[in-house]
Amino acid sequence: MSTLEIRDLQVSVKLPEGDLKPILAGVDLTVKSGETHAIMGPNGSGKSTLAYSIAGHPKYEITGGTVTLDGDNVLDMTVDERARAGLFLAMQYPVEVPGVSVANFLRTAKTAVDGEAPKLRTWAGELRKAMEQLQMDPAFAQRNVNEGFSGGEKKRHEIMQLELLKPKMAILDETDSGLDIDALRVVSEGVNRVRETGDTGLLLITHYTRILRYIKPDFVHVFVAGKIVQEGGPELAEQLEAEGYERYVGARV
Repeated sequence: MSTLEIRDLQVSVKLPEGDLKPILAGVDLTVKSGETHAIMGPNGSGKSTLAYSIAGHPKYEITGGTVTLDGDNVLDMTVDERARAGLFLAMQYPVEVPGVSVANFLRTAKTAVDGEAPKLRTWAGELRKAMEQLQMDPAFAQRNVNEGFSGGEKKRHEIMQLELLKPKMAILDETDSGLDIDALRVVSEGVNRVRETGDTGLLLITHYTRILRYIKPDFVHVFVAGKIVQEGGPELAEQLEAEGYERYVGARV
């Protein structure tokens, strides 16, 4: 059982002129293995800032609070140390990595996380199975990472990483963005396979309830103006779908 604890997290973004603009205004959140938490909120509320701050993006400066994973201080770790500790980020806009094949990228990542290289024969079978389940052409294994991939193919590749790397905690930043109905179903099935193991805690960031019809959250958190303003169960997502965020935005101080 692993636990990600976020306490009074305050984050600012570094502006080009050198000033800091506050984004997160004190976030408290606990995610445990096997739990699925949905973070929902309007554009500009700080949802992605939360994701990238936990992952260690240099654009963001932590100005207060703590983030721990199983008691270890995440904020003291480098980006690669966070990944090896068991943190995973599926990005809203996955980057291209020219010159590195998907197969080599995934095996290198698996080696870094586990501390030893997976056996070739076993690994080849796991990779092939993961690609089949996500309905990816096996030829993608020899293509450069995300280079020339469609939006749906990039997201499937992100979920393939999630399934193969088996992190303790996974942050999925708008994984449903740009997906058609079929791709959304396939990607959601991949997330649910990870969820069913009970070994990974999921933090799912989204604007809409569309993906939550496929991935049922245990907890829903409404995010407005850099903080959580309401929490509830799956029924809260349906309420947001019906009513929107206006009453939260209008009520903020």
